[in-house]
Amino acid sequence: MTNTKELSVEDKLRAIYDLQLIDSRIDEIRNVRGELPLEVEDLEDEVAGLSTRSEKLKGELEVIEEQIKAKKIAIEEHKEVIKKYTKQQESVRNNREFNSLTKEVEFQELEIQLAEKQIKEMKASIEHKKEVISNLKEKLDAKSSHLKHKKSELDAIMAETQKEETFLTEKSAEYSAQIEDRLLAAYNRIRSSVRNGLAVVSIERGASAGSFFTIPPQTQVEIASRKKIITDEHSGRILVDTQLAEEEKEKMEQLFSKF
Repeated sequence: MTNTKELSVEDKLRAIYDLQLIDSRIDEIRNVRGELPLEVEDLEDEVAGLSTRSEKLKGELEVIEEQIKAKKIAIEEHKEVIKKYTKQQESVRNNREFNSLTKEVEFQELEIQLAEKQIKEMKASIEHKKEVISNLKEKLDAKSSHLKHKKSELDAIMAETQKEETFLTEKSAEYSAQIEDRLLAAYNRIRSSVRNGLAVVSIERGASAGSFFTIPPQTQVEIASRKKIITDEHSGRILVDTQLAEEEKEKMEQLFSKF
């Protein structure tokens, strides 16, 4: 259990602003990586998909080549049967037997023609699949090279920032533990709903940072008194005074300067 109940409002404001500065620094680090992790993931999926398709086609080629071999064996068998029937025709006793053997020969010849036609079609299929495999290889080589480059780029960025990000993530958890649940929940809710992730902002030139809406002087005095937590009525962000913000920024800069 943390001793969050013992914190004064000012301490709470300092803690929540410190947390914001740490989380914003983590955001900056992650923005440097940008879309790279997703790009690498997409490229890995593409390479895997192309490899799978290529292997599948190679497997189909092997099946077709085996089928061609089987057809060629069948053709030779048909030819042997034709030889046998042709020889038998030499010793037939009547026209009926001769005609019967002739029909058998014709049937075997048709089977040969059909097998030859199928072999021709299968060879055409092989050529087409080989062309597809060749194109896939070109694509695969290009994508693999691109993936290698992107991974190298990502690894270099990760090597530079991973240690700092890990350290700051631990600090974020540490500072979060000092903040009462309701305030932390509000911080996380605001942070997730705004584009730049800023849930706590300071007063700049009479308005909340990043906003064009002026804060009434009386409200500015209340914010500077640090007696209660005040939110911007337009954006919902938690507000801190300029002096507190500068003091905490200076403190956090010392933390960040370790890297």
